[in-house]
Amino acid sequence: MTRSPLTLLVSATAVAVLAGCASPSATTTAAGGAAAPSAAPVAAAPPAPTSPPAGSSAGLGGGSARSAALPPAPAPAPPPPAAPAVPETASVYFDFDAAAMQQADLAVIERFGRYLAAVPAATARVEGHADERGSSEYNLALGQRRAQAVVDALKVLGVAERRVEAVSYGEERPRAPGSNEQAWAQNRRADLAVRR
Repeated sequence: MTRSPLTLLVSATAVAVLAGCASPSATTTAAGGAAAPSAAPVAAAPPAPTSPPAGSSAGLGGGSARSAALPPAPAPAPPPPAAPAVPETASVYFDFDAAAMQQADLAVIERFGRYLAAVPAATARVEGHADERGSSEYNLALGQRRAQAVVDALKVLGVAERRVEAVSYGEERPRAPGSNEQAWAQNRRADLAVRR
């Protein structure tokens, strides 16, 4: 009986597979019980990864090896820093016939400067004032120098000059009525206000 080449190939493959699976002591020939020469070892394929079938809930538990291999979820991003609170209207005070700020008032300027640096859309207005002594023209000029001194201090803190308006009212808007040193000290000032 003649066998087709395909049948011979399938038979040879089956024998090779069986020979590779059998242990040397179990491989014998039918004729004499002597061990048949062992076939070349067949390289074992690496184990296929096991994954649960689609739709199954296997492997979803907290202790499976698959879930342990997943990287941890990234931490949520911290919220952006909040803008500083809007400073209230504040005043800085000056000595008689002077436009130099006092050391105690620099904290007020710094608070306004921090706010304006943090909120680029905000602007500020600085109003310079003087007491009643001197002429109206002189006091208007003195009030302008006082307002400009505050603007210059804000510029040192990084605030653009175009964001700060400096105006002078001279002696026209006194805070305290009277013609004594207590009233004059309250009127020699520059008022700051944020405009949004």
